[in-house]
Amino acid sequence: MKTSRTALGGIALATAAALALAGCGGSDGESGGDGEMSDVTLMLNWYPYGEHAPFYYGVEQGIFEEHGINLEIQAGQGSTKTAQAVGQEQVDFGWADTPAVLANIDSGVAIHSVGVFLQTTPSAVQIFSDSGIETPEDLVGTTIAVSAGDAPTTVFPMYLEAVGLSESDVTQQNLDPAGKIAAMLSGQVDGLIGFAHDQGPTIQAESGREVSYLRYSDAGLNFFSNGLIAPDTTIADDPELVSAMAAATSEAFQAAADDPQAAVEAMDGKDPQMPEADVLQNQWEETILLLHTDATEGEAPGVTAAEDWENTLTLLSDAELISGEGSVEDYFDDSFAPGA
Repeated sequence: MKTSRTALGGIALATAAALALAGCGGSDGESGGDGEMSDVTLMLNWYPYGEHAPFYYGVEQGIFEEHGINLEIQAGQGSTKTAQAVGQEQVDFGWADTPAVLANIDSGVAIHSVGVFLQTTPSAVQIFSDSGIETPEDLVGTTIAVSAGDAPTTVFPMYLEAVGLSESDVTQQNLDPAGKIAAMLSGQVDGLIGFAHDQGPTIQAESGREVSYLRYSDAGLNFFSNGLIAPDTTIADDPELVSAMAAATSEAFQAAADDPQAAVEAMDGKDPQMPEADVLQNQWEETILLLHTDATEGEAPGVTAAEDWENTLTLLSDAELISGEGSVEDYFDDSFAPGA
């Protein structure tokens, strides 16, 4: 049964807020005859990259405006900071990684997921295709860059176990996100742990070498990634706005998947930190592959399956990323999925 469903760091959250990117698809006034427009702020998980194309495309195409939303997109500084900014109602909605969202809810941040859109984890070991590393077994004796504390790194030992290896088979070098990419480009490490739809296209563009991925999901380890979050107060006091935002986001993701090139072109010039157009294109096309699981194939973006939520909670609990004491309802409000 269905229920609803990087490389630069260290800059203060205030700087990210100063980089707010105003959507140009709406203004105060009427929206389709249904009422006045609502000014809505959305904080991303990071500086804009290809995964975020649907938001810009949705603004350009008037999708958010059709739902009565004048959307302002703000750069983020990591999913944890985004989750906390939403909980403190510094912004209306957030776009954040599910493990970080759930961990913050466990810590008392008053937010809920209102729709997961990246339902297949992008977590992967990323290596150069000409490195000779073709299968998980080829990782024996390699040095892999990681970032301690993030979900892909924390789950890495589970990945190694799933493919028949042990932690001692691989040397892990702890670096920040920018340092991981630099180390791989310079040959100091054999690969890195991260999001295949983010770092991989960047590394490929900078090196001129093809990047391959050993995906956690191919080893049977899947958990939810990025999605839409809202403050509990907004969910309680203005559910119509949450429904409108979730519906518009779903429509924007579908429209962007139907026309990837146009979606990426809508990002042009929107932020100085944005990658080059070819990197954005590669990132968004990689993101499209993550929008569903086997249980939700054919459903609208953002519609999740109960079994995938349960699997996510179990895996993240086993990895000690969340408490393991919460139920799906403690983290996710299923009232706002398309068709709910």
